[in-house]
Amino acid sequence: MPNQIIFTPEAPSPIGPYSQAVLAGSTLYVSGQIALDPETGELINENITEETHAVMKNMEAVLRAANFSFADVVKCTIFIRDMGQFGTINEAYGQYFKLNPPARETVEVSKLPKNVNVEISCIAVK
Repeated sequence: MPNQIIFTPEAPSPIGPYSQAVLAGSTLYVSGQIALDPETGELINENITEETHAVMKNMEAVLRAANFSFADVVKCTIFIRDMGQFGTINEAYGQYFKLNPPARETVEVSKLPKNVNVEISCIAVK
């Protein structure tokens, strides 16, 4: 069975040569999501809490497009520009994984696309 490219207008279109997600068998690989409003293309980054929620809503839209949910997520990677914001990001992120949170790493990086403060990717399995 060939890999299936997942696309939804409910999440931002890719800003480079990559897919929003790829379904390989029963595993979904979701590309890093940032806080772009899918309708306007504008960044949602008034504060880090709002930005993190926007990222998670974009991720949720991609998961939903492939008939997955946060309950199917087994691994996340969080890239942040300032580890000092870890607690605030973690609090917002945690609202999406109240039970059985996935494995995860959080990495501070010097720069992210469109100079956002947080980018999150995930892997989900059915």
